[in-house]
Amino acid sequence: MAEKKNIFETINAVMEEIGAVGKNSRNEKQKYMYRGVDDVMNALNPAFTKHKLFMVPEVVSQKREERQTANEKNLIHSVLSVKYTFYAEDGSSIYTIVPGEGMDSGDKASNKAMSAAFKYACFQTFCIPTEEMPDPDAETPPPSKPAKPTLEAKYVNTLFAELQRTGIGLKGILQTYKVADVHDLAFEDWKKAMEILKGKPDKPAPEVPDKADEGLPWN
Repeated sequence: MAEKKNIFETINAVMEEIGAVGKNSRNEKQKYMYRGVDDVMNALNPAFTKHKLFMVPEVVSQKREERQTANEKNLIHSVLSVKYTFYAEDGSSIYTIVPGEGMDSGDKASNKAMSAAFKYACFQTFCIPTEEMPDPDAETPPPSKPAKPTLEAKYVNTLFAELQRTGIGLKGILQTYKVADVHDLAFEDWKKAMEILKGKPDKPAPEVPDKADEGLPWN
């Protein structure tokens, strides 16, 4: 019976079988070729299966924030640290922790970050030739800025309740604090507005006729 290989022997055997991974996928929006996660998996899967190597991912940290493009479109920016543990047939293992970043206007920012982390964990663990690995200093991405914080719904609702109680219009609040939408109101300005509103009396109650049917159109 053949002796089971340890993790170092197994990784070496896998490295001997993996060729270069080219840029076979295309980003149609920004018009560039890239190495998709499927390209990496297709290159690795036969060697992993043959040499009985498998890996287990574990997200050890995550940070998410909203950002804005130059056109003020909101994006979710996700930064992950992912631990990948590689196991050999004899039970021995090694692990690596790599970062991954992804941005998306929907709910796929974390998925993109995981894909990026997986690709580069494999590229560097198995020293996979990538044909033309770009130098990180070769290009500089356009700057981005953090998205403007928006006022939480509970604070907006409290403000509207006070406006309704006092009979004061929202327009005056927006003009005073120079915002176009109540959700753009800074929290400090919200506190100032609430302090002023709480010092205002209730709006006068509407006059009720002496007779319940007085003033009705059929009288």
